[in-house]
Amino acid sequence: MRATALLLAAAFVFASEPIPWRVHDTARPRPPLVDPGTGVPPQTPGRPPADAIVLFDGKDLSAWRSSKDGSAAPWKVENGYFEVVKRSGGIETRQAFGDIQLHIEWVAPDPAAGQDQDRGNSGVFLMGRYEIQVLDAFENVTYADGHPGALYGQYPPLVNACRRPGEWQAYDIVFEAPRFDANGNLTKRARTTVVHNGVVVQHATEFTGPTAWKARPPYQAHADRLPLGLQDHDHPVRFRNVWLRELKPRL
Repeated sequence: MRATALLLAAAFVFASEPIPWRVHDTARPRPPLVDPGTGVPPQTPGRPPADAIVLFDGKDLSAWRSSKDGSAAPWKVENGYFEVVKRSGGIETRQAFGDIQLHIEWVAPDPAAGQDQDRGNSGVFLMGRYEIQVLDAFENVTYADGHPGALYGQYPPLVNACRRPGEWQAYDIVFEAPRFDANGNLTKRARTTVVHNGVVVQHATEFTGPTAWKARPPYQAHADRLPLGLQDHDHPVRFRNVWLRELKPRL
C-alpha cells in the first residue's frame, strides 16, 4: 500500500508542474501544420448517435440561453446553422453537464478579415469554465496557446489542422470534469481529448485550472454539472450539428 501511495503522490506532483511558458508567449513553438484530409466533417451534417442530446438540430436555439441574463439565446439562426451576433454576449445550454462526448461543427467567416486573434474567434467553454479555442488559423500567425483546438492560454494543439475560411470544421471532444472532495479540495483535474477535423490535437490533456485571459488561475470548487458555453468574440462564427453524449460510469 505504501508503494502505491507514493506512486500516486508522485503522479499528482508531476501533473501539477507549471507550464514552462508564459501565457501567450510568442516564443513558444507553434503547432506544425497538418492537412486534415477530406470527409470530416461531411458536406452535410450527419445523424447523431441514438443516445445523444441534440443541442442544435438546425432549427432553433431552444436548448440555449443568454449567458448574461438567462433570456432567450440572441444569436441568429438560418439555413441550418446559428451565428454569433456581435456584442450580444455568449450563450450557454439550459441543461447542465459533467463528463461528456461533444460534437460541434463550426465555420470561420469567408472572406477572412483581421489577423492574429482578431480573426474568426470564438470558444467552446466546457462547464462554462474550461475553453477549447475556436479560431481561423489558416495562413494566420498567432501565439501557440491561442490556436484552434488549444486549451486556451494553457496548451497549444499538437498540430494545426485548420481548414480554409468558409469550410466547415468539426470538433469531437471528450471531457472529464474535475473532481473535488467534500471540503472543496481538488482531487482530479479536468481532462480533455480533442479531435479537430479527424486529427487528434489534444490527447488526455489536463487543464491547469479555469480559462482566463493572460492568467492561469487555480481550480476553485464548483458543481459537478454546469452548462456548456459558446463565446461571443465579436466575430460572426457559425455553428451547426451540435450534440453530446453524457459519459456515465461503466456498468
